[in-house]
Amino acid sequence: MTSISGAEMVDWNLAVATATRLVRPGPEVSREEAREIVAELRRHAKAAEEHVRAYTQMIPEGHEPPDTPVMVVDRPGWVKANVAGFRELLKPLLEKVNERRVASPGGAVFGAVGGKVTGVELGMLLSFLSSRVLGQYETFAPAARDLPAGENGGGRLLLVAPNIVHVERELDVDPHDFRLWVTLHEETHRTQFTGVPWLRDHLQGEIQSFLNETDVDPMTILERLREAAQSLTGSRPEGEQEDESRSIVELVQTPGQREVLSRLTAVMSLLEGHADYVMDGVGPQVVPSVGEIREKFQQRRASGAGRLDVALRKLLGLDAKLRQYRDGERFVRAVVNEVGMDGFNRVWTSPNTLPTKSEIAKPADWVARVHRKSDS
Repeated sequence: MTSISGAEMVDWNLAVATATRLVRPGPEVSREEAREIVAELRRHAKAAEEHVRAYTQMIPEGHEPPDTPVMVVDRPGWVKANVAGFRELLKPLLEKVNERRVASPGGAVFGAVGGKVTGVELGMLLSFLSSRVLGQYETFAPAARDLPAGENGGGRLLLVAPNIVHVERELDVDPHDFRLWVTLHEETHRTQFTGVPWLRDHLQGEIQSFLNETDVDPMTILERLREAAQSLTGSRPEGEQEDESRSIVELVQTPGQREVLSRLTAVMSLLEGHADYVMDGVGPQVVPSVGEIREKFQQRRASGAGRLDVALRKLLGLDAKLRQYRDGERFVRAVVNEVGMDGFNRVWTSPNTLPTKSEIAKPADWVARVHRKSDS
């Protein structure tokens, strides 16, 4: 039997084409306005780098971390960058699914048809998400001709200009303050990964462990993607209850994966909460209207954009991400209040000093484990 490339499980080019075709147009701006917005976001990214380094004290003075590019992109640009990252990160899972598919009856047919169907479904999801992401530090970003990445597999910082403009108008906040506030959050993520040399490899190892434990039939994966697409189009089968849907993450959990997922949840809560904490900590010094921005943004984040957002957030596990912002920020704030910024920064010493999921909920337990034992 002829082997079928694991990449054919998803037609990546079709995913990009579908998302690009379906992506919503951004807010109306003139050509001159667009140039000014891009230039301002680039300036803010540079300024945010200095503010975040000074506030977090994560990068010693005189030490230059690996350089990673800053890219101001539109919605199709965000889609293209993320498809490249997904393709790289999911390669082991796709190879595993491909082995099962080739060995099963009708596997070749699935390879010919399923990859295109999955590409379309993935493209639909990406088109939806592309209008909601303000910025992103792409940790696992492979370099391409028009998508530069950092040295030695380092990441890149993406700022999605039309989405930033859309939200600043929707919230009716000062646009210059809002743009700097957003870049402070994303720059914190870049500082986390460039200032902690082992973090990227550790996170990649955990994700690969999660994927290696996956034991899911290809048709089940396809069905889950189709369910997501039905949420987008409102074509859910008659009689199926929306609130009974499971997230895509829940679909692929084995006992081994639950252990890995617990650790990943703790790490992601730390990273997201730390970024929110730094964004608000630096904010009063450089963003005059930070109080108004935070209040309005929190209301928007909590409410979502309606019934469709609620369904998709649950299906894609995005509701869990919202909890990560809240729980992680509370952890960081409690630890800094207890032991100061230097004391908090012990969290970056090694994988052993990262908080567990239970410690995220009980910061005093992390302080007791990392500080009192090491100081005794």
